[in-house]
Amino acid sequence: MNQSGLVVASHGRHCWVEDDQGNRRICHHRGKKNSAVVGDRVQWRPSQDEGTIESIETRRNLLYRQDELRTKSFAANLDQVLVLVAAEPDFSQDQMARALIASHAQGITPLLVVNKSDLGPAFALAWQRLEPYRQMGETTLALSLQSGAGLAELLGHLQGKTTLILGPSGAGKSTLVNRLVPSAQAATGEISKALHSGRHTTTSTHWYWLGDAREGALIDSPGFQEFGLHHLDARDLARFMPDMHAQLGDCKFYNCTHLHEPGCGVRLALERGLIDASRYQIYQRLFAQLSPTP
Repeated sequence: MNQSGLVVASHGRHCWVEDDQGNRRICHHRGKKNSAVVGDRVQWRPSQDEGTIESIETRRNLLYRQDELRTKSFAANLDQVLVLVAAEPDFSQDQMARALIASHAQGITPLLVVNKSDLGPAFALAWQRLEPYRQMGETTLALSLQSGAGLAELLGHLQGKTTLILGPSGAGKSTLVNRLVPSAQAATGEISKALHSGRHTTTSTHWYWLGDAREGALIDSPGFQEFGLHHLDARDLARFMPDMHAQLGDCKFYNCTHLHEPGCGVRLALERGLIDASRYQIYQRLFAQLSPTP
């Protein structure tokens, strides 16, 4: 008989599924299609000490990236995406913007967090770089994982929600998870052992409950060097960039690309300083990359 479950870790054709009583076991996908990702609700069937995933329940959303060769899914059924950057090392505004665009495209609320607020001038510079994002309404928080400053405020934004943590290597993702979920390292070790890390690559995306009440969860993901958006149409980009989306109704032409057309509300807003020049440059670069070559 099929049972309902939650995917809490995934690697290749192996998943770690938690049932409604909190028990976990390794499961395998039936067939080659529709691989489950962390955050998926699934129907699974037990067999001896393992199980088989029979079907994936309808998703609210799925955050993923796609380059020219492959697609990488992060997680499903998210309430928000926490994009973690740090005062040091320097972060790529282009990569951050891509993660935000992918989130907005799936209707997922982003949360920007800047770590290492204790670094003084370096933090002040990083905070200033994010001013355009605060101006367009993106929630932006300051954090110091070293001192703990800002951790309580951040936790208030996480309670009762399923949150995926994204960010470049060195930003402090693992440290953040370990501060908020003290048992995270033990849970990761348990999952890795269950997935036979000697024979399979250790799983890299994990679900962690926030506290015993299970009223919120964190999903930790690996760092990324690139964040491809090839699954999006270039003409849809402006809809997923809040500062530009606010100006779309002012364009003279319904199919305006916001690059050269007369009467473009986006370019007029740019001239008036309502859209930051660096944000418009990101739009131009992405539009060129996503447009089909002649």
